[in-house]
Parts: sequence; C-alpha cells; structure tokens
Amino acid sequence: MAAPEIEHLIRLLTRLPGLGPRSARRLALHLMRHRAQLLDPLAAALTEAGRVLTECGTCGNIDTRNPCVVCTDPERDAGLICIVEDVADLWAMERSGAYRGCYHVLGGTLSALDGKGPEELKIPILVSRARESAREVVLATSATVAGQTTAHYITELLAKAQVTVTQIAHGVPVGGELDYLDDGTLMAAMKARHKV
Repeated sequence: MAAPEIEHLIRLLTRLPGLGPRSARRLALHLMRHRAQLLDPLAAALTEAGRVLTECGTCGNIDTRNPCVVCTDPERDAGLICIVEDVADLWAMERSGAYRGCYHVLGGTLSALDGKGPEELKIPILVSRARESAREVVLATSATVAGQTTAHYITELLAKAQVTVTQIAHGVPVGGELDYLDDGTLMAAMKARHKV
C-alpha cells in the first residue's frame, strides 16, 4: 500500500529493539508528517553519528574519540575496572554516578549457541589489562544464567592474578515490592543481607 521507500523505512525501523511492524509503521508515519521538525534533523543526526562515532580501543565504549572520554578522564581510578556486558550497561552505571573507575565492555555473554566465546568477548584483553593495571575488577554482569556463567569464567581466569574480584549486589530493587519479585531475586537478596 505504501511506496517502496516507505516500506523500506518501515522494515528498517522494525529492526530496532521494541519496535514491531505496527509500531514501526506508526513511527514512520509520524516522522513523515513532521518531516521538517523530526525526519530531516533525525536523518542528519544519524549521518553525523555514523561518521564520528567509534569504539574505544581500551574499554569498548562508544564515543567520538579513541580512547574514549571515560578512559582519558584523569579523575578516574585506573586501578578499578568494571566489567559490563554492553555499552548500555556502561551508560547506566554512568547515569547512577556511583562509580568512578574504568570499564571493560564485553559485548555480550559467553554463549556456545550464539558462537560467543572468550575471544569474541575480548576476555583475553580484559585479563591482560587486569594483570597490568588493575587492583580490583568489579563484575557487573546480569543476574541471568549466561551473565553469571560469564562472571564465573572471568573469576576463574583472574584467580592467579594479583587482582581483587568483586561482584555487584543482586536483590531487591529500590522501590521494589516483595510480592512482585521472583524467587531468584528474593533468594539473592536474602543471601546478600548485611547488618544494619
């Protein structure tokens, strides 16, 4: 029903996370209706981002320079490396303002089914980096089976290095109600309890 160019735009939009065919169609229609205010500036911003964005060769962050702004910040604690699965996790940590060390973005979790082994996740680079300059490695992988398997694998590799390995706490989220939490989260929260 739509021109091939519009159908192509809709197909591309469906590749974005959280957008199915209906949402992509509504979004495409909204962009076309507001071409001057949204579509043209968005197209220009995407072109510019594609031109200037690069992956940091040190940590794997996405930035406009290499090494990235986090790795070159002199206020950062270079002896502290936080391991995250994805750049989105790094950005979430940064939004919290609770961490002032450096990062290592894995790019996923270990998965034989998806063909993601240690090399694809830059784990050998992490081990080398940790041995050279880290005094503590903070595991901030997800509380999934894959995330915890990856964390365990990294812990095993770093066991012989002179590096302290810690893991972020898992459990009850701030503002969470116990009735809505799954059994695994409640179990993790009980195991990680501390004296008040």
